[in-house]
Amino acid sequence: MEKITSFTINHNELKKGIYLSRVDRNVYTYDLRFKEPNKGDYVSISAMHTIEHLFATVVRNSRIKDNVVYFGPMGCRTGFYLLLFDIKEDEVKDIVIECLEKCLELNEIPGSKKIECGNYKSHNLRRAKEEISKYLSVIKG
Repeated sequence: MEKITSFTINHNELKKGIYLSRVDRNVYTYDLRFKEPNKGDYVSISAMHTIEHLFATVVRNSRIKDNVVYFGPMGCRTGFYLLLFDIKEDEVKDIVIECLEKCLELNEIPGSKKIECGNYKSHNLRRAKEEISKYLSVIKG
């Protein structure tokens, strides 16, 4: 079996930030790396789940809502994948910053009721906002 592209990247050298992972025709996959891989510091499951709800809701209600293919967590808990139609590298950083700042303004977790979520008890808004704030300071700097 061929090794998939994401497993060919040296994770020992990845830093926090935003990276273009791959391009498939007009779908751009961005790696929103909140944590450095294999350093023992990971996003907690409840914070990751909350960030997924916050960001997915905000980006799907943003000016690029028609370009959103997918937003979701990396299994390694170091970040998220953001897949967009026709949004190139020079545009994505400002969009991500804008959406993350809107996430920090939310005081409720969208889609977190039992009827809306398959694991509604696994959320932590405070920790999610802490992780978002740390990540924003990295990508703004």
